[in-house]
Amino acid sequence: MNDELTIPPELAASIRDLYRRMQEAYDVVARQLDFSCQGCPDNCCNSYFLHHTRLEWAWLWEGLRALPAEQLAAVQRRAEAYRQQEQAALAAGRRPEIMCPLNEEGRCILYDHRLMICRLHGVPSSLTFPDGRRQQFPGCFRCQELVAGRDKVPTVERASLLRELAQLEQDLGAAHGLPALARARVKKSIAEMICQGPPRRP
Repeated sequence: MNDELTIPPELAASIRDLYRRMQEAYDVVARQLDFSCQGCPDNCCNSYFLHHTRLEWAWLWEGLRALPAEQLAAVQRRAEAYRQQEQAALAAGRRPEIMCPLNEEGRCILYDHRLMICRLHGVPSSLTFPDGRRQQFPGCFRCQELVAGRDKVPTVERASLLRELAQLEQDLGAAHGLPALARARVKKSIAEMICQGPPRRP
C-alpha cells in the first residue's frame, strides 16, 4: 500500500492561489516601505525556519520531483550535510545559521515551490490571535533598519493566511481519509523534509 500523501490537482490549485495572495500582501508592504532585497549583502536562505504542515512538505516534494535526477541528488547530499550541522548547532544550544540546501549560486532553485515562511520573511508581519493578542515579526535586519524610528509600520497580517493553510491541511487529510491530519502537526526544517522523503500517513 502506498501511504504517501500526494496533493490532488484541485488542492494544488488552492495552494497556488494562497501563495499568490501571500505574495500580493508582501508586495503591498514592500512598496509602502520602499523595500527591496536587491543589493542586500546577506542571504535570507541561511535563516533557520521550521515548517508545520504535511501539505507544504508534500508541495516541496512536488517541486523536488521536477528537478533533473543529478540536481536532485546534489540537493539531497546538501540536505544531509545540513542536517549534521543543524543537529550539532542545536545540541550546542545555538540557532543554526546554515545555507538552505535548495540554494544554488545565491538563489532558490524551487522558488515557485517555496513555503509560507520563506515567502513572508523580509517585511514586518504580525499574527493576531483569537483572544486579541498580537505577535510581531520585525522582518529582516535590512527592513528593521529601514523602519527604525517610524511610529507606524505597515505589516502583513498572517492570521487569515495561516487559517487558510490549516484548512488546506485538513483538506489534504480528507482527501486521504485522515480527518485528524491537521492535529498531527510536524516540526521540520526543509533539510529534514528532503532527507526523509515525501510525507506519509502519520
